[in-house]
Amino acid sequence: MQNELFEFVDEGIVALRTYRNIFDQIARKTVKSLKNSLSQYDNFMNVSYRIKSEKSFKEKIIKNNFYLEYEDVNSMIMNMSDLIGIRIECRFIKDETEIYELIKKTYNVDQGNGYFKNDENSPISLKLSDRQPQIQNNGFEIYKIDCKYKYGKNHFNFELQIKSMVNVFWGEIDHKILYKNYNYMIDEKFFREIMATIKDSLYMIDKQLLLLYEHVSNLDASAVVSANTQINHLLSKIIHDVYSEKIKNELGFVFNFKHCTDVIVEFLQLTAAKKKELSYGENFVKLINRINEISSDEISMRDNIKFEDTIKFSDKFTQNILDVIIYLSSRDFTWNLILKIICQMENVSYYESTIDFLNFIRSKYSLLFIKYFDLFKYDFDEENEIEDYVLDIVYENFKKNKSLNYLVEDALKDIENEFIQLRLKDISYLSVDVLKLRFKKRMVDY
Repeated sequence: MQNELFEFVDEGIVALRTYRNIFDQIARKTVKSLKNSLSQYDNFMNVSYRIKSEKSFKEKIIKNNFYLEYEDVNSMIMNMSDLIGIRIECRFIKDETEIYELIKKTYNVDQGNGYFKNDENSPISLKLSDRQPQIQNNGFEIYKIDCKYKYGKNHFNFELQIKSMVNVFWGEIDHKILYKNYNYMIDEKFFREIMATIKDSLYMIDKQLLLLYEHVSNLDASAVVSANTQINHLLSKIIHDVYSEKIKNELGFVFNFKHCTDVIVEFLQLTAAKKKELSYGENFVKLINRINEISSDEISMRDNIKFEDTIKFSDKFTQNILDVIIYLSSRDFTWNLILKIICQMENVSYYESTIDFLNFIRSKYSLLFIKYFDLFKYDFDEENEIEDYVLDIVYENFKKNKSLNYLVEDALKDIENEFIQLRLKDISYLSVDVLKLRFKKRMVDY
């Protein structure tokens, strides 16, 4: 016969499965409500949730002797505070306090017993009478709020936490290395000292990132270009160092590709700004977060790149450049690495990241020609003829030199310098054939 405790546990798991759909509905609606309330706060990042797993549920029942405390599993479930866990994520530790204060202002309809709503008809009640942040068993602080959700005739409990990026990371360490690691009990004092040191280091990182973020976000117009350049150099170095370490660990040698990461950072900054209309400071934080994520991701330097679908461009130049890059991706280590970095940093498929990168390259040429054609007196057909001719030269040169630096810098400089020379001579029109000959002399056999 099974121990009564484990019969109770098994009944509890069955009940948990029964309630799971309700818990999921409650969590989703609460997440939506909180996002609406916090959407205007700049450093709010996300609201996420989890439903307690059966393994954790079982562990909590046994550890807390709930079998002895509750007569039946339903009363236990209705009284457990954290079967639903909801987390508000923000950028920095100071934002935790600001978000908590914002919640207190928003949830100001008193329901008694310390609970408040943001609207009398809302099903969500937050207990805001408790002291925050709370002190955990490990001695560290956390914003943890007991909450209730009215679902039909029942009130279900859930737990709301507010965590910065650093504290999200710290929580994972503390939960998975300490809380779930029973071997840790062998030498508790030693582990506590080490973890306290790690916590202090994370807090220092938070302060440094906050200072950097505020500095970048508050730059006046006269300082933006210089500061952006410095930040891009910093990001380029970090990306280079992360992937250099991966190459060294897998292949056993050091590989310098710094000129490539400079271009990659420019691409990532422009792509992030275009897709999400983020500020420069927000772009910086987003890229730093992504670099931190990929530093622990695995990537094989030996594998070929497999595109999910055939990429086709209507623009002849872009398609030609793509064909060369795809050919090089399985034969040239640098280009294989470039495409892998772009794919990982964008966190999308090779198909999508390669399209984005080729559009980035093409846009540099398009903007350059638009800029200088405005200064000359060519008609539309003449402009197209000149542009097509010059881009054919770029393509032929790129096939030979295979250089990213040529494609996104040297070729563009050659084109711009030719236009500048004409303007310095106060020339606003040359025959198309003469101009093509000038470009040929400057650029062919690069």
